Amino acid sequence: VRLVESGGGLVQPGGSLKLSCTVSGITLAIGWFRQVPGKEREVVSCLGTVTGRLYSADSASGRFTMSRDSGHRMVHLQMSSLKPEDTAVYFCAASTFVDSCPVSKISEYTSWGQGTQVTVSS
Repeated sequence: VRLVESGGGLVQPGGSLKLSCTVSGITLAIGWFRQVPGKEREVVSCLGTVTGRLYSADSASGRFTMSRDSGHRMVHLQMSSLKPEDTAVYFCAASTFVDSCPVSKISEYTSWGQGTQVTVSS
């Protein structure tokens, strides 16, 4: 499975940004994660690709929306009302042997994109 993220950048607090991830291969779940230097990687949102079940972490609920296109080749993370604490490298990842959504173990996501930087600053 290959994943390629796009759409990161610099945005002002309160602004919006849309991340996209192109997915090649068969998956059971796709997730968006983020990581700040010195901290553990955390889940933002995930989607069960067979069940269609969607999950969002508390930090993202109400502000971030994960979706996928009709061809199931791309997933998106629409982020709004961004805060400085949302600054991180955002990763798209896939679970291929278990439907890990909600995420029980990040290690169940075995394929990762290269990450895209999101910076929220005035």
